[in-house]
Amino acid sequence: MSEGHSRSWRNGVVFALLALAVLFALTMIARAVLSSLSSGAAHDHVPAETGSETPGEFSAEAGFARDMMVHHAQAVEMSEIVRDKTESEYIRILARDIALSQQAQIGMMQGWLQVWGLPPTSIEPAMSWMGHPTEGRMPGMASPEELDELHKAPPAEADVLFLRLMIPHHEAALPMAEAVLEETEREEVEQVATAIAASQQAEIRTMQELLQSRGVSVEGERPASDAASPDAEDHDHSSQEHNGSP
Repeated sequence: MSEGHSRSWRNGVVFALLALAVLFALTMIARAVLSSLSSGAAHDHVPAETGSETPGEFSAEAGFARDMMVHHAQAVEMSEIVRDKTESEYIRILARDIALSQQAQIGMMQGWLQVWGLPPTSIEPAMSWMGHPTEGRMPGMASPEELDELHKAPPAEADVLFLRLMIPHHEAALPMAEAVLEETEREEVEQVATAIAASQQAEIRTMQELLQSRGVSVEGERPASDAASPDAEDHDHSSQEHNGSP
């Protein structure tokens, strides 16, 4: 066997051994995680790491997770609509960040409910856990007609409509995050609720400035005839204001 072939063979063996070691480590980690999840889901009222009990069916934590998943799902839908049609690179980045961060948070909250042994929906109306049950759409959510308008709007109009719909949508999520922070002792819930409040407050300010740059007041007046501002102006906002969603 030539020296080149021998070196190649040895490298192949080393690579295979490293791959097997990594695979073994990942398998052990996966087993540990699955074992932990199964143990947590199998027992009600098991003390958490923070010392609190597993949330029950009508707990603030379960209500928050269920309602915020629904609220987030519409934000993701609106963001994906405008992301695919906008001609503004900054609006595209903003919409993509909102969609990705809120999809990730939906996944976390689904995981909580599974670990807590709770179904993803409740027999109670939305926001009952906050003391004011709401039938139909939760505050801040867009109507089917508004979503249809967003689908049909040309790019510049869709940018403005997206901002005008997403600002009240974000604003309505803040009281939900604040309410659960007052009730929960679960560290994982506190972390996500705090992240939601911080990121959405920052995004509200950014979106208000984007509306103003397009000649639209933050109170929701109709856009001026020259609604779309240049992407260069968008870029200025991007560099100065937007730090991405958590």
